Parts: sequence; structure tokens; C-alpha cells
Amino acid sequence: MKKLGETIGKFVVKHRILIVIASILLCIPSLFGYINTDINYDILVYLPEDIDTMKGQDILAEDFDMGSFAMCVVENMSSKDVLDLEEKYKDIEGVVKVVSANDMIGTTIPKEMLPSDVTKQFKKGHSELMLVTFKDSTVAIDAITQMREITSDKVVRIGGMSASTLDTSIVADSEIITYVIVAVILVLIVLMASLDSYVVPFLLLGNIGLAILYNMGSNIFLGQISYITKAIAAVLQLGVTTDFSIFLYHKYEQAKLKVKTNDEAMTLAIGDTLVSIAGSSLTTIAGFLALCTMQLTLGSDIGIVMAKGVFIGVLSTVTIFPAFLLVFDKLVFKTKHKPIIPSFNVVKNFVVKHYKIILLVALVIAYPAYYGNAHVKSYYNLTKDLPQDLKSCVANSELSDEFDLVASQVILVNKDIKENDLNKMVNEIENVESVNLVLSPSELSNLAIPDEMIPDDVKDIFESDRYKMIFVNSTEEIATNKLNKVIDKIDHIIKKYDKNAIMAGEGPCMKDLVNIADEDFKNVSITSIGIIFIIMLFVLKSVSLPVLLVSGIELAIFINMAISYYTGDVLPFVASIVIGTIQLGATIDYAILLTTKYLENRKNGIDKIKAMDNAISNSAGSIFVSGMSFFAATFGVGMISKLNMIGSLCNLMSRGALISMFIVICVIPAILLVFDKVIIHTSIGFKQLKNNVKGEC
Repeated sequence: MKKLGETIGKFVVKHRILIVIASILLCIPSLFGYINTDINYDILVYLPEDIDTMKGQDILAEDFDMGSFAMCVVENMSSKDVLDLEEKYKDIEGVVKVVSANDMIGTTIPKEMLPSDVTKQFKKGHSELMLVTFKDSTVAIDAITQMREITSDKVVRIGGMSASTLDTSIVADSEIITYVIVAVILVLIVLMASLDSYVVPFLLLGNIGLAILYNMGSNIFLGQISYITKAIAAVLQLGVTTDFSIFLYHKYEQAKLKVKTNDEAMTLAIGDTLVSIAGSSLTTIAGFLALCTMQLTLGSDIGIVMAKGVFIGVLSTVTIFPAFLLVFDKLVFKTKHKPIIPSFNVVKNFVVKHYKIILLVALVIAYPAYYGNAHVKSYYNLTKDLPQDLKSCVANSELSDEFDLVASQVILVNKDIKENDLNKMVNEIENVESVNLVLSPSELSNLAIPDEMIPDDVKDIFESDRYKMIFVNSTEEIATNKLNKVIDKIDHIIKKYDKNAIMAGEGPCMKDLVNIADEDFKNVSITSIGIIFIIMLFVLKSVSLPVLLVSGIELAIFINMAISYYTGDVLPFVASIVIGTIQLGATIDYAILLTTKYLENRKNGIDKIKAMDNAISNSAGSIFVSGMSFFAATFGVGMISKLNMIGSLCNLMSRGALISMFIVICVIPAILLVFDKVIIHTSIGFKQLKNNVKGEC
């Protein structure tokens, strides 16, 4: 690996100007890719395709041309104006059907002639409901945008999942640039203080900025990414890969003291850096790739983008950043200053003196941390995640408060089901607690409306060539245990009459999301630990060290999550799944850095106390700068984001960086010292020490 690094180093030294020019030119295709990468804002799209609810969504799209729908609250409009508005909406691309109670009576028959069962559900005071169906969820966003342009939200308020998705996209897109600016400013402050040149932080961030742009631009080959990935990828890549560049700069400065020219120093620095960051970057990449094992394919989305970002970050660290340093070397030298890094002498002395007590305290903390981590609460209703003054939130609130439309489900049954069985099924569903509305073909005929009065548009909503559709509404909140029990009861009822019946819609989809997310949480944690354990086994050439180091970082993760539990915070479900993997993958390299220094000292015959003293002295500064950079990159975003999911993720990551930094500097040394004898006897390269170690424990 070192020879490969030095070969790369010689190439970089020789072609530094070419590399700088090429790095800038690569921005053009990267920017094109970034702009043209589709962004998905619908979290339910990431559910597995083979589950019944997603099959149901496909049937709705294929058989009913209803890939998505919106419920509109129309205020103070006459029947004629409502029908005129329907025609305007129908002209919008992607809109399939627009239906209201007015379609049954036209403009000549008073609404009072409609059966009370109809009016009480679809009309409240001066407000009435309008249903708009869309071909699919993708076109729905553009269609709702145009609908909002036609009428003001004072006249028509558009609710439903698609409207919430649109508002999510508006908020996320408006904030993304702010995220990056805030993250860069805060990281710049950390680097200006901790590095010994005022120019290097700008070169370093310029290098990482290019790597981020390359990563985001290359996402075009994935087709699309989620808005969550887009929002956090840049700041996460900044936080995770900053330490690679810092490491190279330090190696370069050290090498300049050993050789005559800067070119020779850079060649050596690149070789040493590649050796050092290969293992740590591999564990970080593996941690992100572990997310690909999730059934919820959002994990693959985040995992692939971030693993790719770390890999690109490594490449840019050993190519672009060295070229920048060499080209601007004189400017770097002219702006040298004394770095402001806290002295860790007090911490170091305390740790090596009281390491047994520190480990004992860590063990005492471990149980409440584990308990808190296991019992932290999550929420799944992502519409609650949005600022409640958004147009869709106002509309959804009105649909809930005025019309009791809270959780809508769609039932699909075979078209050939007997009319008598359909009526029995509907009657049973109506008797389920919290169900306040059931609309079906049989219900239309029971409303005492002559068949000829019911337009084909209305009839077609409920029937296709293969299926009959039933709308069911419950007053229970989406993604709650109460609604999930209601869905289970309804599912049991419909299966009695049609064993192939399917439930779809937001309620059942969110229920599946809850079940799958819970399973993913367990699987991803085990997978990430397993993969990183195997990599560390080969990197550190030890059986015991992977167990000890992963245990230390897992303690940091447990503490991080437990803080949310004990403070009463309820986290978005995505945070609960991915934060452990991200924190483990992003901060395990801190532990590897300190451990490597300690092992080098022990192999040189230094006793364990002095070896640890030296290891902390030589690594604490780097760990501090890396940890603070990760903290800075995510903390600001967590503070300013209006999207609670993004804010929670970044708050957890920033807090996790600080906790991991503390654990690595204080607890990991205690673990290594207590288990020194075990480490020596279970690691390669300690043949001499194995015979000399005597009861050091």
C-alpha cells in the first residue's frame, strides 16, 4: 500500500498543475449530473416492492390510473364555480379525475336534495370536499403546484400525502444551500484555529468541496436519490472525510523535516497517508454499505451515496489536495501561525493514572445507556415532521378537524365478488371502532341516488376491469398502534370474503414501514458491527482488538441514543436505524488511530503506561480536530433545519461525534491498558512481548 501511495505521490508531484486544472474541469460534468439527478420526496417509495401494500399501489396506478390522490377543501364556492374549477384541474397534466358532490347534481339541483349521508361527509358549513386523482406520485407534485397557482389557499386547500410531499420538497430545496454554507463556516472556524496556516483550511475545504460535488454529480447514474440523502450527504461527507486531509497535511509537515525538498516530502506523505487511512476509510465505507442490507431501500440510497463519497474523498486526499498544497506552498508558508489546540496533558495524566476507575465507571454507565438506547421512542408519521404552518399541514389539519378525514385506506377486491358478500363486508368494516366513512360501489347504490345521476367518473373510481375499490377512513392517527390494530381488523374481515383482497393507501403503507423499520434496526446494527469487525481483524491483525474497540464505540452510540430517551425526545424512525451505523463507521477510525500508536509503542518494548502516555500525546490532537470538524459540520444544520428528520439526524451525529471523541480519548485507553495482556497474546507481532509480559493488568 505504501509503494502504491508513493507511486501516486510521484505522479502528483510531477503533474500538480495538470491535476489542479483537471479537478476544476471535472466540476462541469459533476454540476450537470447534480442538477439533473432526480430527487424523491416520498419515503413510502422505498418500501419493498413484493409486499401487499406496494402491490396494491401498483394496481391503483395500473387499473385505476390512481397512483396518488389529494383531498381538497373548497371554501365558499357555488356548484357552478366548483364544476368550472374541476374542468381547470382536469386540464393539468397528470390529473386523471376530479370529483365532488356537485358531479352528482350538476348546477340545477340544490345540494339539499342529496342524501344526508352524502352531505354530512362531504360538506361542512361553507366548506366541501373535492377528490383529485393523479396518474402517479411523481406527476402529482407538479400537478399540485399548478393547482395552487390556479386558486389561492384561501379558496382551495389541498391536503394528502402528495401535498405534504410537495411541501417537503419546497422546504428541503430552500434549505440545502444554507446547510452547506453553515457547515463550511463552522468547519472553517475549527480548522483555522487548529491548523498552523490560515490558507490550508481554504485549500482543504476546496478539496473536500470538489469531492462532494463529484459525489453528488455521479448520483445521476443512480437515477434518483432521496431528499434525505441530498440534504445530509454533503455535510456528512464533509464531517467524515475532513480528517483524511488533515492527516495528509500533518504527514507532509513532518516529512519536510526529514528530506530536502517539498516534492520528496509530499511523495513520502502520500505513501504514509494512504497506509494510515486505508483501514479507517474501509471501515467507514463498510459502515455505510451496511445500510444496503435494509429492506427499506432508503438505506441503500444513503449507504451507496455515502460510501461512494468516502471513496472519492480518499482519492481526492491523495491527489487533488497534495497538488493544491504544492501549488500554493509559498502562500501556505507565509500565513503560518501557532495552532490553538487544547493541551491534553491533564486528561492524559488522569487517564493513565486512573484507567481502572475509568473503565469501572464506563461499565456502570453501560447498562442505563443500553436500556435507554433500547427504549428510545420513534415516530413514523412524517407529515408531523413538517412545520405546521405549511399549506399541506393547514389543509390536513382542516380535513382532520372539520371532516374527520385522518387515515384513509383503500381496499381492492376481485371484481366478481358477489354483491351480497360486498355488502356484508362493508357492514362489518363500518362496525370497526374508529371507522367513520366507507365508500364503495354498493354504498353508492345505497345512497338513494338514481344510477343515471351518478357520473361515469364517479363510478370508474370504484371499479376497473379486474377490481372493485373501497375507500375506508379511520379517525385514528397515521402510524399509531391504534390505527395498526384497526388495519389488522379490516384486513381480517376482507380476507374472509376474498382471500386475495389487498389493502393499500397511506395507513397500511405506514404500518408496513413501522414493521420493516423495526426489523431493519436490528439487522443493520448486527451487519455493520460484523463487517467492521472483520475488516479490523485484518487491519489490526488481532482477534481481541476488534471486540474491544467496537465495544467502546457502541458504548458511545448507546449513550448518544440514551440521552434522547432520558430527555424525552421522540426521534424520526430513520434516525434510530442509521445513526448507529453512521456513528460507528465515522468514528471507529479515531479508535484505530490511537490504538495503532499504542501498539507501535508496545512493539518497541515500551511499557504499557508510557506507551499509552505517548499514544494519547500523539493522537489526541488529531482526534480532537477530526471530532470537532464532524461536530461542526453537523451541529449547525441540526440547529437551523425546519425539517425535523434532517435536524434530528444532524443533532444526533454532532452529539455522537463529541461522545465518541470523549470515549476514544478517555475510555478506549482504559480498555487497552486493562486488557493489554489479552491484546498481546491475541495479536500478531508481539512474539517478544508475549514472553516478557507479567501480570500487567
